[in-house]
Amino acid sequence: MITPAFELTQDPDFLTIIIKVPYARASEFDVYFEGEDFKFYAKPYFLRQLTLPGRIVEDGREKASYNTDKGTFTIQLPKEIPGQYFEGLDMLTSLLAPKKSRSAKPLVEEIAASAELSEEEEEEFDWEIEQTPYKESAEGTLPLQYRYGFGNLRSGVFQQLQDELSDVIDIKDPDQTPVDERRRKRLAAEAAKFEPDHYLADFFEDEAIQHVLKYKPWWVDAHKKMIALQGESHREHDTHTFVVFSEEEREQLRKFTNKSYLLDKRSRHHVYLGLIDILLAYCYEICVNEGDKNVESSWNIRKLSATLCWLESFASVHDVLVSFGRRVLCYPLHRHFGLVTRAFNDTVMILQLGKAAVLKCLLDIHKIFMESDPAYILNDLFITDYCIWIQKIKSKKLAALSESLQKTTLAKSHIGFELEELEAAAVLVQEEESMLKAAGTVSKQQLPSSESETSDSEESSGTSSSETEGSDSDERESSTSEDGKINSLQGMLQEERTAPLIDCNGLRHGTNTSTFEVSDEKSKVSLQSPTLPGKLIEELEKQMHTAIRLSEQPEGLATASCILQEQEENCVSEPDRFSKDTTGKGNFLEVSSETNPLLFLRSINEDED
Repeated sequence: MITPAFELTQDPDFLTIIIKVPYARASEFDVYFEGEDFKFYAKPYFLRQLTLPGRIVEDGREKASYNTDKGTFTIQLPKEIPGQYFEGLDMLTSLLAPKKSRSAKPLVEEIAASAELSEEEEEEFDWEIEQTPYKESAEGTLPLQYRYGFGNLRSGVFQQLQDELSDVIDIKDPDQTPVDERRRKRLAAEAAKFEPDHYLADFFEDEAIQHVLKYKPWWVDAHKKMIALQGESHREHDTHTFVVFSEEEREQLRKFTNKSYLLDKRSRHHVYLGLIDILLAYCYEICVNEGDKNVESSWNIRKLSATLCWLESFASVHDVLVSFGRRVLCYPLHRHFGLVTRAFNDTVMILQLGKAAVLKCLLDIHKIFMESDPAYILNDLFITDYCIWIQKIKSKKLAALSESLQKTTLAKSHIGFELEELEAAAVLVQEEESMLKAAGTVSKQQLPSSESETSDSEESSGTSSSETEGSDSDERESSTSEDGKINSLQGMLQEERTAPLIDCNGLRHGTNTSTFEVSDEKSKVSLQSPTLPGKLIEELEKQMHTAIRLSEQPEGLATASCILQEQEENCVSEPDRFSKDTTGKGNFLEVSSETNPLLFLRSINEDED
């Protein structure tokens, strides 16, 4: 027989049961209800036992209808006490449990354990676990297998799963590692993993983090609605109306095998505190990925929860928050204390919304782990049991847990990584850098004034150079005029034969040398002067060829250097036409293309020779 899909709703007077039976024979169906029991049969579907949270009555107001298009039966049953609120109508796994097994008492149990169970229903829950010192086992006894999992009910699981061990949890040998040692190793691993540079980078450059903090998951709106209607008496406990389960989630609830859990007081504390730890990790994952699932979702949840990753058993709510805060600042991509605070506030909202909201989150975690290999092992160890257990607990327990969590504070100083000191040091460094940048800006502003001074000096130097060029041009003009005078004087000196002639031997052996750059035209004009005697011309031509070195200039002009030694004080010279060589090789005379003979002749008395 097939167990049909179903859902339950209520109003003040009626309980409505909607049963989906596609392809069933609507003409043949049976319905049975009495007190808290409800049964339904329509071949091939059989709802064997549905145990209701309140009593219903058969008084003639009951109704039933069948929708052929949707294939659903809708059955309305009157409540025995009008206005009574039926709690837990979304807890389908719990509703399917047979009436005789709804109690958590096993067939064989200790009397003391039974007394503790009865006390659980009435006592005020104390969220601080009494600490007991660790006692070493006597020598010669066999090593015990330490327990873990939901309510510390499992042991020996990872002995059979050694290959998957490192991919699921961080502890190497959980079966032989006591709880205190697990905690010491966890703290050491977190201290080694913490990176101050990564934390400070997210602290100062938090644009991406501020963006994800703006995301609002479904429980934010549901919580706002609950707060808005909190004053209405008939809505005081009806929190499940703000939480809607999908058809997939309902199907998952029907697949769970109903169980009962016998937990002592200490184990119950561990279960409640482990629930907070798992919800914190889940809220972080939903926030940073903005509700979207990815391949890292499974890793984020199990890595941030020490309950899942280190099989931790916490002693107080504050210990849970400290552990979660440390792991957020050590492992994921975004390591910001604001994300710790956000996950904390979201977890408070979920707990205040009640069992339905917690169950919806646990079902989502179950789906994420089921799609990740080998994280599905954590479903068997924790999540499946949590999904079944949460449906059976009292709502006032979650309310007390939410209140205790809300009263607990977590500061950066509690984390243990000296976060405030790191931030203060980083702020000082940042202020120094800003001061250096400001000083650099001031120096850059002063730089244009110095550049203007430099430009002024350059302009003045340009002016002086232009003046120098102007003076050089004036000197050239004056030298040209003087050349004309020299030519006329040369004729006069030749006629009178009184002007001294430069000794050509001095061209080779003179100590005081001067270099002349003479053009071809100039040399021709000076060497072919018709007023000089032929013998003298030939002798001058010979020695000029031996003393002159020709070189090519970029302009294509031929240049020559001639070393002259002044032998007489009355030699006619033109110092303004010389430019000094910086290398110390002599003075260079740049000769223009005009005829400018600079050969100074010494009169030779041929008759005396």
